[in-house]
Amino acid sequence: MGARARKIEIYDTTLRDGTQGEGVSYTVADKVTVAQKLDDLGIDVIEGGWPGSNPRDADFFTAIADAGLRRTQIAAFGSTARPGRRPSSDANVQALLKAETPIVTIVAKTWDLTVRDDLRISLDENLEVIEKTCAYLAARVDRLILDAEHYFDAWRANPDYALSCLTVAADAGAQLACLCDTRGGSIPTDVATATAEAVDAVGIDVGIHCHNDSGLAVANSMAAVDAGAVQVQGTVNGFGERCGNTNLCTLLPTLELKMGYRALPKGRLARVTEVSRLCSELANVELDRRQPYVGRSAFAHKGGLHVAAVRKNAETYEHIDPAAVGNEQRVLISDLSGRSNVVHKAEQFGISVEGRHDELKELLTELKELENTGFQFEGAEASFELLMRKNLAAAKRFFKLVGFRVIDEKRTDDGHAVSEATVMIEGPDGTVGHTAGTGNGPVNALDVALRKALLQFYPTVEELTLHDYKVRVLDGRSGTGSIVRVLIESGDGLRRWGTVGVSHNVVEASWQALVDSFVYKLLKDEEAGKLGKPKRAPRRKRKSRAA
Repeated sequence: MGARARKIEIYDTTLRDGTQGEGVSYTVADKVTVAQKLDDLGIDVIEGGWPGSNPRDADFFTAIADAGLRRTQIAAFGSTARPGRRPSSDANVQALLKAETPIVTIVAKTWDLTVRDDLRISLDENLEVIEKTCAYLAARVDRLILDAEHYFDAWRANPDYALSCLTVAADAGAQLACLCDTRGGSIPTDVATATAEAVDAVGIDVGIHCHNDSGLAVANSMAAVDAGAVQVQGTVNGFGERCGNTNLCTLLPTLELKMGYRALPKGRLARVTEVSRLCSELANVELDRRQPYVGRSAFAHKGGLHVAAVRKNAETYEHIDPAAVGNEQRVLISDLSGRSNVVHKAEQFGISVEGRHDELKELLTELKELENTGFQFEGAEASFELLMRKNLAAAKRFFKLVGFRVIDEKRTDDGHAVSEATVMIEGPDGTVGHTAGTGNGPVNALDVALRKALLQFYPTVEELTLHDYKVRVLDGRSGTGSIVRVLIESGDGLRRWGTVGVSHNVVEASWQALVDSFVYKLLKDEEAGKLGKPKRAPRRKRKSRAA
């Protein structure tokens, strides 16, 4: 391990290559926020974009200059000059200089196939383009990096020519040659061999840039590092074109915790989960919950035998301490749960279960019965906590439903449907409130009406926001009469929680999940001392006899 403790430079290209992924897009403000978070993580280099390709990337380089980055250096990305054009008159090359970044990265052709079929020039002409562009930029920037496009395809087809592209760039002033598995089709043994040959032959630092089309981007990057590469390029969450790029959220922990290399400043690895989730949130891309290290399910345990073992010693089923990457252990509740799962959750919720074997058994039986009818508590832990408190604690009733009604109406063929809901509840002081609300659907209308009814007693419900709403048909054989499960994710700015409802009626299922969401909010506010004494409902003025 000590022999491997060399520093690997981490080059993040989330803001350039990552945004080429389907569904991934950042505003200029988003890109600045991501860059600041990557700086806080301890990333060495951030590739900000291609300033010659679009106004947004050009604006980013202006904005990032005032962002106050402490450690990270910014790189501008572009290509070699066009064949037949001098770098001094090439618009893309000049845009790189205009970005005024300390690092410039240019991509060059190294595969004889793309030289002939894409650039449509001779192999010697391509070497001349590389040499002239590198010489021009190396004299004008602090550091020049060459991205050798399709390098491993080039190495397999014509290894001598592939290496000549690197040596020409090195002789012209490039300080690092990054070998790119552009099509993502290489395997670790080839990557290791080609990288070792480049390290021996080129005379400058060598890096690695992999795509994930074969699912091997992280493995290929690891192989290159072991073969002598000193820089790894990748993206947060593996964002990128087609199947994505090397996932830094997987690679960073692997380099440091498994391979013994230094990638980040000491203590920063614990921030990688936070960075992963921020980048997904800003891109409005749902994070893969099964992603290694940082996913929500990475340290989640469901089987009763697993949970029993983990409670005795977490190492039995966890390959690292979740805290090392800023994640956490989770115990899931389902029909596969054993007593250990329920005991763990009770302890988590602060409910004493000592000497309550029969009650625990009854709760576990009810849980399995509910899951058999379609309930799922894995993504609805708030609903499970309420269920547990109902069975094992003196659960407080914050309000009681008297009834609700929902009306959907569409008045014209080309008009929008209108939803109206009325809700009648009994408040904590015994008074009955009757409120109505309209919305862009029956669930939204119920939310508005219920919120209006509860506000007169509990002002903090105004903080509750619905973040996500999912409906799943559990048995399609009954058509529109099938049982449906509704999952709602809510939050109040401090926390997020999930609730669930199941019914043949989608409105009823939504109501169950909606009510649990409000009750959970009130429960947590009461625990935090935010509720105080519930307000009394305002008395309605009695009409005079004359009226």
